[in-house]
Amino acid sequence: MARRADPLADYRGKRNVRRSGEPAGRRRRRRSEPLFVVQHHLATSDHYDFRLEVDGVLKSWAIPKGPSTNPRDKRMARPTEDHPLDYATFEGVIPDGQYGAGPVQVWDTGHFRNRTEQRGKPVPMSEALRHGHASIELDGDKLHGGFALTRIRTGDDESWLLVKKADGHAGKAVPARTRSALSGRTLKQIEADGR
Repeated sequence: MARRADPLADYRGKRNVRRSGEPAGRRRRRRSEPLFVVQHHLATSDHYDFRLEVDGVLKSWAIPKGPSTNPRDKRMARPTEDHPLDYATFEGVIPDGQYGAGPVQVWDTGHFRNRTEQRGKPVPMSEALRHGHASIELDGDKLHGGFALTRIRTGDDESWLLVKKADGHAGKAVPARTRSALSGRTLKQIEADGR
């Protein structure tokens, strides 16, 4: 039987975790519900990383403006390399000279439910993402309710849209918007602590 390719090869190839302080990628036990995390990352550009636990890794998208609770906002999401599950609690400063240098904050975290269906039957998350559309329900500290993640371009310029669904959580203000859901610190405080 052929060995499965390492899903974290791109992640490990881009960084020196001994210098960056980022997780090396140890596997963690699976929970009853898969996790999601949104990390605010002030790297070369200020952006948010939206990550979903799928098949033992965090599938990841960079969202320049971050998630919105307004269904009229279509947030551009660019796929990035898969991250290890233990990255979900990573918060700190990636040093200068390292890939993605800058402060990282756990802006939101929680669990999600896959609500993707086709002809009334559930579609596994990995299959939904492969086909380019997933419906999810978030239960986080800040984000709640339904969201749709849809691929709009493929190839070298692959792009997705993250859109809030019109439900009872739509349009609600996000509490403590600038503070970490993990530590309560702002991005500036994380940077000050890490320098």
